[in-house]
Amino acid sequence: MRILGVDPGLTRCGIGVVDSAGARQVSYVAVAVVRSLAETAPHRRLEIIADGIEDMIAKHKPDVVAVERMFAEDNVRSIISTAQVAGVAMLAASRAHLPLALYSPSAVKAAVTGDGRAEKKAVQLMVQRILRLKELPKPPDAADALALAITHAWRGESIDRNEPAQSAQHGGSAMPTADQSMTPAQQAWAQAERTSRMSGIVAQQMRANARSGRKR
Repeated sequence: MRILGVDPGLTRCGIGVVDSAGARQVSYVAVAVVRSLAETAPHRRLEIIADGIEDMIAKHKPDVVAVERMFAEDNVRSIISTAQVAGVAMLAASRAHLPLALYSPSAVKAAVTGDGRAEKKAVQLMVQRILRLKELPKPPDAADALALAITHAWRGESIDRNEPAQSAQHGGSAMPTADQSMTPAQQAWAQAERTSRMSGIVAQQMRANARSGRKR
């Protein structure tokens, strides 16, 4: 299976491609970082990134696209632009008729490093080790994109274009639960993903309650 991972960002969008041979065996295929300048019109910046993602899809012909999803961040302006680019990546996957996988940053960090709060340098080092690269993948956006692809190779949960929205919201998978049959890294991933999803559920409920209060 060939997986294309997208680390969405408006200034730098990482795109990484790996091949998965099963039994946690992954190999490096390619990586790219699409850049857009801050002084460029925002819709043109999204077009530049969309072209880069579509070019990588056309060139490497992945079987699935994995995209980072986020619930909240301190920098609201940053998360809005990140969400816009994530939407572009999701649209590119749909237009290419490819399944989509969505993973939170903490889930990716936990899957690759065993720590859902790992620093970017730790992710870079582990991606280099897992893919047996001679050099550290740079910039961090490139490593994050490859980490997303690796995470999907090891988790393998994706959604079809026609899957119901309720299932699609969390990558088409049920709420993961850590158990004793998992390795420590797998348990860390399950806990990180569960925490991330619960945060999103709580935020949604709070917004619903606020809307209900306003109506009254």
